[in-house]
Amino acid sequence: MSKPKVAFYWCASCGGCEETVVDLAEDILGVVAAVDIVLWPVAMDFKYKSIEDMPDKSITATLLNGAIRSTEQEEMARLLRRKSQFLLAYGSCAVSGGIPGMANQFPREQILKFNYEECPTMVNEKKVHPQVSCSDEGHTLKLPQLHNVVRSLDQVVDVDYYVPGCPPTPKITKAAVTALLEGKLPPKGSVIGPDAALCEECPRKASKPSVWDYTQFVRPHHKLLDPEKCFLAQNVICMGPSTRAGCEGACTTGGMPCTGCFGPTSRVTDQGAKMMSSLCSNILAKDEEGINKTLDTIPDPIGTFYRYGLAKSILRRKVNLPA
Repeated sequence: MSKPKVAFYWCASCGGCEETVVDLAEDILGVVAAVDIVLWPVAMDFKYKSIEDMPDKSITATLLNGAIRSTEQEEMARLLRRKSQFLLAYGSCAVSGGIPGMANQFPREQILKFNYEECPTMVNEKKVHPQVSCSDEGHTLKLPQLHNVVRSLDQVVDVDYYVPGCPPTPKITKAAVTALLEGKLPPKGSVIGPDAALCEECPRKASKPSVWDYTQFVRPHHKLLDPEKCFLAQNVICMGPSTRAGCEGACTTGGMPCTGCFGPTSRVTDQGAKMMSSLCSNILAKDEEGINKTLDTIPDPIGTFYRYGLAKSILRRKVNLPA
């Protein structure tokens, strides 16, 4: 009996999700023994044509990490969707756009202009930008083109399961792979991970306040924080109340507030809006001037509340699947 075929692919992301697969440590030996890896460009040499020539649905599962920013990434996402029985959005960037999705605050042309003309470390007197194609001595070179917006994987193709995290933990990764190999998959569209708020597994939860009266917010490096006290009780914004559990409180245990990488629970429609609503309803001032003064102590609202989910936010650009 042939082994299940599994593919890993990396789109617009930092590569941390690829590292998580390696972080399975000795468990990866069991995975490698149980499956036939047919695509993993970061680790082995594979050719596009080899995947293209495979029969449709011949790959049991593809774990695709990274957002969709370029034409090449979209092409690979569509190809792997066609060839795979199950397509998993693996990690925050694939699930909700992640850090690359923050680029949706700016037009593509503005981003290119800064990076190739105005960046302080760039010397580009001719103001040359990357070209989609160019010819030299009869040879044509083609490069991927950046789309106008960064999209999550399910804004481009149909996704079967979601594995959250930046990156997903080895425990969550193992659970996803085990469910695939044992055929014990949850209903299609499920997020593989606990459906509870991060506060439930945070070691600081005992000191979480029930009533807040905020006059200002501070960043973690602005004051010496109590290592055992809830960040929200210390006027530090922590996304724990609107974020899915599953990371086992890695950041809060290490002395940093949650930034929301596991995305929302099933009961939250918009993770950032949920957190903003919660904080704003607990501001002490009730007049416009006082409220604005408190809110001004949040220097980067988009980066604070939508660090991983701007691409799918109801407040910003949203790209739906074509009919």
